Amino acid sequence: MSIREINSVTVLGAGTMGSGIAAACASAGCKTNLLDISQELADRGKGNMLVGRAPMLDDPGAADLITTGNFDESLKLAAESDWICEAIVEDLEAKRNMFTRIESIRKDNSIVTTNTSGIPLHSICEGMSERFRKDVAVTHFFNPVKVMRLLEVVPSEDTESDVIDSLAVFARNQLGKGVVYAKDTVNFIGNRIGCFWMLAGFHKGREARQNGVSVERIDALMSTALGIPSTGLYGLIDLVGLDVMHLVAANLDNNLPADDTGRKYLAFPPEERAMFDSGQLGRKTGGGFYRMLKNEDGSRLKQMYDPASGGWNDAAGTSVDQDAAVLMFNSDAEGNFVWHLVSETLCYAADLVPEISNDIVNVDRAMRWGFNWKMGPFELLDYFGPDNVVERLQSEGRRVPNMLNILHSSGHSTFYSGSGSQFLTVDGTLQDVPEE
Repeated sequence: MSIREINSVTVLGAGTMGSGIAAACASAGCKTNLLDISQELADRGKGNMLVGRAPMLDDPGAADLITTGNFDESLKLAAESDWICEAIVEDLEAKRNMFTRIESIRKDNSIVTTNTSGIPLHSICEGMSERFRKDVAVTHFFNPVKVMRLLEVVPSEDTESDVIDSLAVFARNQLGKGVVYAKDTVNFIGNRIGCFWMLAGFHKGREARQNGVSVERIDALMSTALGIPSTGLYGLIDLVGLDVMHLVAANLDNNLPADDTGRKYLAFPPEERAMFDSGQLGRKTGGGFYRMLKNEDGSRLKQMYDPASGGWNDAAGTSVDQDAAVLMFNSDAEGNFVWHLVSETLCYAADLVPEISNDIVNVDRAMRWGFNWKMGPFELLDYFGPDNVVERLQSEGRRVPNMLNILHSSGHSTFYSGSGSQFLTVDGTLQDVPEE
C-alpha cells in the first residue's frame, strides 16, 4: 500500500469545524495553516481552541504550530501543504470556487479534501482537471472534532486509491479517528441514516403523540433503552435545530434518488412546521421541544412543549426499564411507535448496502461513532432477531429489504458470526471484520 506522508496541513475556514480540524492536526504535531475570509476570523478561530470547559487544544503549546491568515493574502501558504482541507460554508458554488483557487497553487501530489456533510463530491469536482480530481476526496468530520470519533472518507470515481489509504492511516494513527469508508452519495452514511431516523421521527412521533405518548416519553423510548444517547429524538433535534433540519431536508430533496423511501418524510408535519415558522428552533433560540427556566431561587426548571396545544408543561422525568427486544415488539401505543420508527430506520439501512457503502461494518461503525448509538443498524437487527423482524414485516405486508433477503438466502441466521469476528457480505459469504 503506497502512502503519502502528511506532515503539513492547511485548513480553509476557521469556524467551529475548521478550527477543530486544525487543532487536531496541530495536536498531532503537524505544521498547520488556518485561513478564513479575514485575518480577524482566523485569529478568532485559533483563539477559540484554548477556551471553554473542553478546549480543542489540550496542550496550549500546540498553538505555536498554527499560522493564521486570510484567503486573499495567505492562500499561498497552502502551496507547500501535504493536505489541504476545505471547511468553508456548506455551499456548492463556494466550494467549487475555493477548489479552483487551490488547484492553481498547490504542489503535485498534495491531497485536497472537502469537509462537506452531504454535498456529493462529483458535484463539487465536475469539470475540473484530471490532476485535481485524482487527488481530491471528502473528509467528513463530526462535531466537535476533538470528541467525535467518526471520520467518513469518500472518494470520487477518479480519486487515486493511495489518497484514501493515506488519509485513513493519518486519521487513525495521528488523529485517533475511527475511519469509515463511504461512497459518493448524498449525506454519505451517518447522516443519511441518522437524518432519516430524525425526519421519520417527526412523523412517527406525531402519530404517537396522537395516541397519548408525550414528547418526553417518546425521548425516553428513543434513548438509552435502545442504546441511543439520552437526548433521544426531540432532544437531539433541539440540539441540532429545526433550521438545520430544514436545510438537511432541502438538500435531501435535491439529491435523493426519485424512489428513495426517505422522500415521504422530508416535509415537516404541521406542528413542526409551525414551530419552524415562528422561530422556535431549539436550544439556539431558548426553546424548541424543551426549554429551561430559571426560578427565583436560582434553580432551573425543565419544561416540555406540547405541539398539539402549543402550551408548555413541566417535564416530569421518565425512564424505560424494558429490554429493547421486548419493547420493539410490544403491541401497545409505545411499542407500536418504537416498532414503526426503528423498523423503518433499520429497513432503510438494510436497503442502502451496497449503495452507500460496500459492507455492513462501515454502516454500523458510522452510527456508533457518529451518532453514539450503542449498536449500529445491523447489530440491532441481530439483537432483535432478523427472523422476528422479517416475520412481522411480512405480516404487515411490508417489503423485506435487500440485506435481509441476502441474509435469508445465505443460510445464516445473523449478520455477524463468531462472536462478532465475521460479517455477512453482499455476496452472502462471511468475511473477517477489519480492525478499527
